[in-house]
Amino acid sequence: MPSSTVAPDAGRIGEGRTAAPIARRRRRLLLGFAGAALLLVVLSVLSLMVGARTIAPADVLHALTHYSRSDPNALVVVDSRLPRTLLGIAAGLGLGLAGTVMQGLSRNPLADPGILGVNFGASLAVVVAIAFLGVTAPSGYIWFAFAGAALASALVYAVSSLGREGATPVKLALAGAAVSAALGSLITAVELTSRVSLDAMRFWQVGSLAGRGFGVLLQVLPTLALGAVIALALGRLLNGLALGDDVARGLGQRVGVSRGLSGVAVVLLCGSATAAVGPIAFAGLIVPHIARRVVGADYRWILAYSALLAPSLLLGCDIIGRVVAPPGELQVGVVLAFVGAPVFIALVRRRRTVAL
Repeated sequence: MPSSTVAPDAGRIGEGRTAAPIARRRRRLLLGFAGAALLLVVLSVLSLMVGARTIAPADVLHALTHYSRSDPNALVVVDSRLPRTLLGIAAGLGLGLAGTVMQGLSRNPLADPGILGVNFGASLAVVVAIAFLGVTAPSGYIWFAFAGAALASALVYAVSSLGREGATPVKLALAGAAVSAALGSLITAVELTSRVSLDAMRFWQVGSLAGRGFGVLLQVLPTLALGAVIALALGRLLNGLALGDDVARGLGQRVGVSRGLSGVAVVLLCGSATAAVGPIAFAGLIVPHIARRVVGADYRWILAYSALLAPSLLLGCDIIGRVVAPPGELQVGVVLAFVGAPVFIALVRRRRTVAL
């Protein structure tokens, strides 16, 4: 009789002690997520304000709510900076989620869009379109870039799937490096035979948010949104893959399906972002590490944080590029390389870097 009265109380005490840390952790993660969202909002407003001509917040709001072609502030804010800001948010979200999925898929902390040949595939398709088809506008070659990214990623995955083990992380990385090297050689060969393609590719390959209008954003938005939905739904699957294929299978997970869905998400996200703004490095590489240090090893939270931190990083670097070299500006790909390289080196050198 005493045991029947004491045991329930002991169980409730144990449950309370277990639930309290979980509740505190969830509250902390939600507060951090809200802070990341606030940071993105602040940087978005700064992106509309800062440039060769600084515009006050009140004037930005007036330009957005009372657009008029006779108002010079409205022309700058709505016609130039607004599509640039929205494209930065969209491309950053795509690169951040894609980098997170790629690192979880390959269990490789150095995974980025280059591991599946996305950048080189998109670049080759663009240079071919420019050199042989006469396509020079971003709105014209964007679909070539997307198709090239998708085909290169499919080729890498097909090559790495050969053999009994399937697409293991090591085979995926090796196949990606081999395909990227081959495509890079083809890009150089085409550029050396076409001066027009060389001039056009210089501005696309550096990675830039400038000069892209609403048309480019609308073209990539459907595939980018679909890729983001798939990626955000992969949290539990990536948690299983992080334990190893054998353990994931033992837990009832269909590893082949998980890898296939991850590959589709990567192609959609990387292909869309790369086609729109060019091959921007480091955004998909360092952001998952930053998110992982904040939230731990749970990919559900890593994906959510990366979806906010990567656009913030991209917009922040774009804003810096506008003000460091007046009256001109540095493209976001150049600034991100300067900012991202030291940050990533510091991350990988720290002893407490969270393992995948």
